[in-house]
This record gives sequence, structure tokens and C-alpha cells, in this order.
Amino acid sequence: MLIAGFPAGAWGTNCYLVAPAAGEECVIIDPGHQAAEGVAETVARHRLKPVAVVLTHGHLDHVASVVPVCGAHEVPAWIHPEDREMMSEPEKWLGRAIGQPLLGGPGGITVGEPDDVRELADGAVLSLAGLELTVAHAPGHTRGSVTFRLPERTDVPPVLFSGDLLFAGSVGRTDLPGGDHAELLRSLARVCLPLDDSTVVLSGHGPQTTIGRERAANPFLREVASGAPSRTGGGTAAPRRGM
Repeated sequence: MLIAGFPAGAWGTNCYLVAPAAGEECVIIDPGHQAAEGVAETVARHRLKPVAVVLTHGHLDHVASVVPVCGAHEVPAWIHPEDREMMSEPEKWLGRAIGQPLLGGPGGITVGEPDDVRELADGAVLSLAGLELTVAHAPGHTRGSVTFRLPERTDVPPVLFSGDLLFAGSVGRTDLPGGDHAELLRSLARVCLPLDDSTVVLSGHGPQTTIGRERAANPFLREVASGAPSRTGGGTAAPRRGM
């Protein structure tokens, strides 16, 4: 198994390329702001052939390079229908007025949909590039947030691409339009708590972790595991980076 990741752009969003091995087909996860160059370099370094882009959610820091990356490799993009609108109207979901410049000026970001957009469904298994990615709808950070899970293999433990649902030591912010802190806690309980402690968590921002480590130390996962009522309002759980 080959998983090559790098932080991209102003928000340090983790973009991942996943393949059975070097020299084979791959899936690209979350090509965000200024990720196109990193994707091209990673594809060349590992001799990969992209077959799809899959998106954990629609915030700009995760989708800003979808159009150029999909266009360069002539591949479809997969996103949950609740977040599809974000690709074309990011300002609406960032608490900005429509038409307000992104990243502070006219040299900001070109937004829109790639030519081929396909929609994700909860529980679907995507068979792409010789991989099986299980989709779990995990609203809270956004209405259409999802995670992608790879099953355990002989060469790697199970892997969860958690997007901005779960980070090392924290969870995604819920103070932007479409965010809901209570919903995010329910998603943590439904999607993350049942996973084996050995599951590697590759999140949208920051370092990798494991479900076992987060079960023991992450205050939000501990809260839902204990069944205690939420004491933290939306937005106070915001990561240091990202949207």
C-alpha cells in the first residue's frame, strides 16, 4: 500500500494520494488550495495514474484545486450531495458575502465544478484503483462531510481518512454555515467509536494519529464515549489550521 500525503496551501490542508503500490492507479483525496503542483510531483515521483478525486467535504481549503487536478488527469470528482454547492459558491459557506474576494484579492482562487462530478452516499463502497473505500456520512463540520475507510491489509492496519471530523487531539470547527456541534459529536460516536484502536487516522490537518490514542486522550471522543452531555459549543473546537 502506498499513501503519500502533503500539506498544501494557506491552510496546510493534507492532500493524500493512495494506491496499492508505486507505479499503479491511485485516488487523490482533498486537493485543496495550491495542491495541484504537489499532486503532479507526487504522481511523477511514484509513477502513479490518478483515476478519481474524492472529497471529504466541500470547504474551499479541501476543494480549491479540484478543477485543475481533475482536468489535468481527466478524472471525476466524488462529493456528498449536501456539499456539492460549495465548489461553485464557497463564499456562501464561509460566512462571507457573495462576491467578496477570497484570500484577500483578485489573485485568489478560481472556483467551480470539474466536468464530471459524482455523488457519495453513506455506506457506499467505492472500488477505485484496486482499493475499496468505505464512505461514512459524518455531518457536523459541514452537512455533507464524509470519511473514507480502508480495510486492514497484510501490509497496513486499517486507515480512516477523517477529513475535518477528527484531528489529533481535537475536532473540526462548527461555527461556519452548515456546522453543528451536537451533530459532529453524534458523527464521532457513530463513525469513530466503533473502529479498532489500531486504526490509523489521517485527518484534513495536522499529524496522523490512531483511534486508540484519540479514544484515550481526545476530550471530544472521550466525551461521546462516556455519554456525558456536551459542554462545548460550536466553534470552540476549531483546529489551529483550516476552515
